[in-house]
Amino acid sequence: MYSLLFIGGGNMARSLIGGVIAAGHSAEAITVCEPNAEARQALAANFGVNVASEQQSAHCAAAADVVVLAVKPQVMEAVASGLAATLKHQPLVISIAAGIDCGALANWLGATVPIVRAMPNTPALLQQGATGLYASDAVSSEQRQRATALFSAIGVAEWVADEPLIDTVTALSGSGPAYFFLLMELMEKVGQEMGLSAATAHQLAVQTAQGAASMALHSGDSPATLRGNVTSPGGTTERALAIFAEQGIEATVRAAMRGAAARSAEMARQLGPRQPS
Repeated sequence: MYSLLFIGGGNMARSLIGGVIAAGHSAEAITVCEPNAEARQALAANFGVNVASEQQSAHCAAAADVVVLAVKPQVMEAVASGLAATLKHQPLVISIAAGIDCGALANWLGATVPIVRAMPNTPALLQQGATGLYASDAVSSEQRQRATALFSAIGVAEWVADEPLIDTVTALSGSGPAYFFLLMELMEKVGQEMGLSAATAHQLAVQTAQGAASMALHSGDSPATLRGNVTSPGGTTERALAIFAEQGIEATVRAAMRGAAARSAEMARQLGPRQPS
């Protein structure tokens, strides 16, 4: 049982804490440093973990095997720099902040510190998340296994070999839930325009999305095959899909995802240097 420290106790940290405890990790081996006293009390009451103020972060990091940086990108430099002097024992440091690359983190934490970048998404709140992971060269095989176990506790965890692919993960699964929420929102709206009540349109749209995702997850068939299976020649689905194609849905999705990936890369350039000093 390794010691696990969270710097920040927000929603994503809470999801990880709940998932890893459900997977068998001892709450007594988990500490959360959180600036808000009320939030600290809630974390201790809900999960049975140890809690500390942000002023105690460096002290807590000195005894941790794994440190999860669950803070906003805008404050990452200050938080990471404040921990650097206490990481001589080379714990695994995991960042879940968007747009902060390993070069910047190594610059602030220390060039030899093992670092993993993680890009989870919001369904992790229900332990249905999808997380992309990238490891710096300093990360050991045991530390990779710990990172895999941590994020597998809140859903699916996939490693990428090259750090720029984290920008692609951000565009696909990090931002992806919003794409599906938008489609559900539009389906609800049009359903209401066509005469359904708001409650009925909502229930049908959400259940349809859940059912389609479950089929894609469990059937073993590709999305393209599943789409073909429900598209009868000359039927209603074929007509709808033809209109999607005429309106350029593929080009729109491609442009949107490339735009999200580009923004992720822009954030890395804005928020920190790419190479450690």
